[in-house]
Formats: sequence, C-alpha cells, structure tokens
Amino acid sequence: EDRMDCCPSTTEETSSVSADVAYARLPLLSRRTLLKGAAGLAGAATLASCGVGGGGGGDRIQLAFCSQLLCVVPYEVTVARGFFADEGLDVELVYSRGGGAALQALVSGAVDYAATSFDAAVQAFAGGGDIRRFASTGRLPLFALATAPGTAAEIDDLADLAGRTVGVSALGNADHTLMLYLLSQAGVDGDAVEFANLGTNIYDALRLGQVDAGMVQEPALTLIQGDGAAVLANLMDLAVAEELLGGPYEFMGVSVRAGEREERREEMQGLARALVRGLEATRTAPVDELVDALPGELIAGEDRGQVAAVLETHRQSLYPNDVGIDVTACQRVLDSLAQVGQLESDVTVDAILDLDIVGQA
Repeated sequence: EDRMDCCPSTTEETSSVSADVAYARLPLLSRRTLLKGAAGLAGAATLASCGVGGGGGGDRIQLAFCSQLLCVVPYEVTVARGFFADEGLDVELVYSRGGGAALQALVSGAVDYAATSFDAAVQAFAGGGDIRRFASTGRLPLFALATAPGTAAEIDDLADLAGRTVGVSALGNADHTLMLYLLSQAGVDGDAVEFANLGTNIYDALRLGQVDAGMVQEPALTLIQGDGAAVLANLMDLAVAEELLGGPYEFMGVSVRAGEREERREEMQGLARALVRGLEATRTAPVDELVDALPGELIAGEDRGQVAAVLETHRQSLYPNDVGIDVTACQRVLDSLAQVGQLESDVTVDAILDLDIVGQA
C-alpha cells in the first residue's frame, strides 16, 4: 500500500528497519544515489555501522526526515548556525526515502525523532504508531499543480482537467490526496481524471507531454515554467493556499515516540528553541548563506543560483515564524484526508498533537 509522504518512497516498507532509513548527515553516500534506491544500504546493521540508529542509546540525537530540498532547509540551517549546539544538543540529521520511512524508523526505535509532513504522521498514527507531534517547521504543502507546456493553452483551471491525465508520484501519496481534494473543492469528480503514477520523474513526463498536468515540487516547478507550462495552483504560495485550502495546511514538523515524552521533555524543548532560531534565519538570512548551509550531496548537480532563487521565492510563505503548531491548519489536513477517503480510522488533532512542549497548552 502506498504511503502518503512529502517525498515518495521508492521501496516497499516493512515493519522492520530497512534500507528506507538512509544515511547520516555526512556519510560517503550521495543524496542522489540514495534517492535512486541504489544498493549498499542493508538494514539496521549497516545503519549502526554508520552511526545511525539506537534511539536514545547515547548523547547523539538522530533526527530523520525526507530528502526533499525545501523540507530540510530549516534543519540544516539550525545545524550550520550551531543553534542545536547552543542548547547542548548533538543532533545528527538522517535522510530517508520519504516521510513514511522516517516515521517507520521512529516507531521502530532506530532514530530519536522524525520530521515529516503532517499527513504522513497522521497515517503512521492511524496505523498504530504511538507518536506525538510537538513542533512545526512548515505550514504549506510543497507542491504545485502545473500543466504540460503543450497543454498550457488548453487548460485554464481545475475544471479543464476532466478527461485529462494528471501525473502524481503515486496513488495515496500526499500529492495525489491534495489533487483529489482540489478537484473536489472545484466540483470535479476525481473519477473523471486519470492519474499516472510517475514516481519522482514528473518533470520529464510533463516536459515530454506524456501527461496533461502534474503535481510538481521544486526545482521542477521552476524548470517546467521555463519550458512554457502554466501553473494552475501553487500551494507553496500562502495566498493561493488561503484561497484553495482555506489557509495554512500543516506540513513539516517533528514527532517523538509518546512513551519517551516525559524523559525527553527538556531535550524536546531544546530542539524546539533551536528550531525557532533556525526558522528565523531561514526567513531572514541572506539566501546565499542558506545555500551554503546545505550539504553538497543535497544540491549536487543543481544550479546553485536556481536553488537560491527557489528559496528566495518561497521561504516567507513556507516557513512559520516559530515552531508553535497551528491546530486549525492540522484540522484542515485531517478534513481533506477524510473527504477524499484517505483516512481509514478516526484520528483527532488532540490525540496526535502535544502542544505543551512549546507552551501552547
């Protein structure tokens, strides 16, 4: 069954720690190799040899998250600026193939914390993962709906997608769910649209006209616009999100195993304080300094100037002023999941959120 992630998982997830849990922040394994699912990651034993795993088994804290560019920026900035260290915390960032994989690592005890999209956390919780979300670092989905260059003149709005083919990473992933919700809000029957499962290669499918439209992330959005595509809904724009989703739509944030909440309370508060400073820097620092904070593996092969331009374009909308959780934004996620039939059990915001850690309760 496909999991709902900010980044699609490329391998089937199992109940044990697997190759879906990736490398630590500075290993000799490139991000691109990881995202392609290359051989070489072989379960918990390999992870342990890289210094990853062991959930609470030492002074180092492992925080896992997906490898999508805009997800990771506040965390890498917080590390680079020494804000975690200022709190006396030795935080190791662990990249994984999607939010579902990061949460799998958290639930299984392989890492101490997981930073993921809220919908991925909801699905993990609904599936029996006893986790609590206690801090927020992203308030909008990292997706935009764009046409193919060849259909830009034919598709003006969501209603024009009836009878068309739309590319998504996988059925059930966050981009597919959001697409269904947007169609529903526009009065378009989801069954009237054919969805194509494209994994991570939506940009090429759009560029080549293999699909009529698709849900893209950055830098694919910038690239496809340069090719002549039209943007129907950029959910990374706060004004657009307010129009189409009703406001902020909780996305990135940090979760912990509920059973360790009390013993980790001070540590969690330290993480939150550090991330507040990281978010402030992400929103206000010279954008070139943000790019400098990113590990080389993360932007290898990318145009550095383009990465800087993407961050400049989106950072004010994407990243909140602090780590306080917007409960209303969380409820929007639950409502959208329920409306399109992607939430199989009753989950309430009160059950999954821990508002006390950052002083909201």
